[in-house]
Parts: sequence; C-alpha cells; structure tokens
Amino acid sequence: MKVEIITPDATLFTGENVNLVQLPGIDGSFEVLDHHAPLISVLAKGKIKILITGEKEARYFEIKGGVIEVLKNKILILAE
Repeated sequence: MKVEIITPDATLFTGENVNLVQLPGIDGSFEVLDHHAPLISVLAKGKIKILITGEKEARYFEIKGGVIEVLKNKILILAE
C-alpha cells in the first residue's frame, strides 16, 4: 500500500510496498494492514511505525497528533 506522512512544514515520508503502519490513536495504538477497510481517525502524540517489504528495519516518525485517512489501499497522514 502507499503511505504519505505530511506536516505543515514538509513531507516526512512517501513510499509504496508498505506492509504495516502502527499508529498512536487517541484511544490507544492501532495498526493498518494492506487492503484495510476505509477509515478516518484522530491521532495522538506518539510514534508512527512503518514496515516496508524487503526492508529488515522498521521506520519510525514522531508526531504530536494529527489525522489519518485510509482509502483504496492508500494511507494519508496529516500530522503536527
């Protein structure tokens, strides 16, 4: 799936072939996998974890909150 993490200042990450995204939700941590159902949610302060096909190490991004939209196998994260 394709993932974009965008802040008001810059694009933190854009990538494809993502297997899993773990996010800090306001009610607790949750994960989005490939071909997830459509979703819109509010994010809390914390770390976003991204696992990409073919990479051994996960990538992490610190956010102060934001919003996530999952639609048609694409994740758009608008973060602070």
